[in-house]
Amino acid sequence: MTELHRKLRQDCLLVGRFRLCFLLLMKDANYPWCILVPDRENISEIHQLKKSDQLQLIRESSILSAALEKAFNADKINIAALGNVVPQLHIHHIVRYRNDKAWPDPVWGAFRKKAYSEKALQSVVNKLREGLGEGVEFHF
Repeated sequence: MTELHRKLRQDCLLVGRFRLCFLLLMKDANYPWCILVPDRENISEIHQLKKSDQLQLIRESSILSAALEKAFNADKINIAALGNVVPQLHIHHIVRYRNDKAWPDPVWGAFRKKAYSEKALQSVVNKLREGLGEGVEFHF
């Protein structure tokens, strides 16, 4: 099992596991925000994955995106793989609403992170669990 980068461990909760990727939830209640991290060593770019892993990553990203869109009634799902701060390949999936605090701009650095209450955190995880079903092994 690949070790998650220190910054991902600091900023996120490990909530589950797809076949290829760890499923993380960003500790920021401003937006439902998940991150997929392929369980592969020394990978910083999608093209560095084996072709079969590239396809699996796209499948898992699509499954997650559809679940987020439906569970949170999203206006848009922002998907990004930046890696400027965290070199380990990780793909952000951020639920956006036309009336969210940062719309239409990117969320990075727009506002201070907002901590989840225990109740709100459990609600988000439950929505993820319901939306993703059997394809994910939940750890939370």
